Amino acid sequence: MAATISRPAMHTGAATAAERRSVDYVWAAARIAIGWVFLWAFLDKTFGWGFATPANRAWIEGGSPTTGFLKGTGEHALGGFFSSLAGQAWVDWLFMAGLLGVGLALILGVGTRIAAGAGSLMLVLMWAAELPLETNPFMDDHIIYSIVLIGLALAGAGATFGLGNLPIVRRNAWLK
Repeated sequence: MAATISRPAMHTGAATAAERRSVDYVWAAARIAIGWVFLWAFLDKTFGWGFATPANRAWIEGGSPTTGFLKGTGEHALGGFFSSLAGQAWVDWLFMAGLLGVGLALILGVGTRIAAGAGSLMLVLMWAAELPLETNPFMDDHIIYSIVLIGLALAGAGATFGLGNLPIVRRNAWLK
């Protein structure tokens, strides 16, 4: 008599409602968490609360939110280009608007597609400024965050624990 090996049934159909809801909660948590990372960077750089930005280098005190990072890229492959952008007012304003806009959009769950695109662009530029990487040939947290942001956009993550279910958002695809 041959031995029979029992295997769990393979789930081949679409996700159950409970499974879908669980996945939605995970994407919502990721959306809010990454939104907070962007918003916190904006707040700390603006007010110099002493976490990454000391009070005397705060944006409201005349400090440049891009100088520290961009000046530190001088010895990297693209450092000449990126360090030349350091401290320019238009770069500071664009960077800070990006941090605020991406952070708020992700936390609120409105405009997550636009936020995912803008956030990914910002992250990929920061990644490029650090090439070659010191600890890995090509992968770092900037790329991982970018992948997660794209996942948020594709998953429609703004609809769970966000304003993505508002009628105006559902009628206007650019607000999703």
